[in-house]
Amino acid sequence: MAQLGSALGAREAEHADAITQAWRRAGALRVEVAEALDAFTAAATQAGAPQLAVRLGETRTDDKHLRSVEFDLTRGRHRAIVVVKSRGEVTLVGPFHQGKAEGPCKSFPFGADHEIRAALGDFLEKFLAEAATP
Repeated sequence: MAQLGSALGAREAEHADAITQAWRRAGALRVEVAEALDAFTAAATQAGAPQLAVRLGETRTDDKHLRSVEFDLTRGRHRAIVVVKSRGEVTLVGPFHQGKAEGPCKSFPFGADHEIRAALGDFLEKFLAEAATP
């Protein structure tokens, strides 16, 4: 096992810088999403609907891709995922119902900050509207 660990570790070490960049990018995007969700939750609660609160998951290694980082949003069976790939791409997945096929997905290169922010806003709005539908 130690030999296998060394071999796989050496293989993955060449991706360390790109993975570190993905973690940083995911952390920054998660902060933006957290701020938006805080504003949403405060407004929904003030309006009398605290049940609309959304859980924001922690940043972690992506469930599907070893060299990617993700965090998710959930409310009930509704889910959306933000994936930051070490190859320099941000993918917005969903919204979708847990237990069903993921999608739709939209991907953007790291340098497309304006497009990512605009799409992230639309992505959050669509998720929140679907997650708040009885």
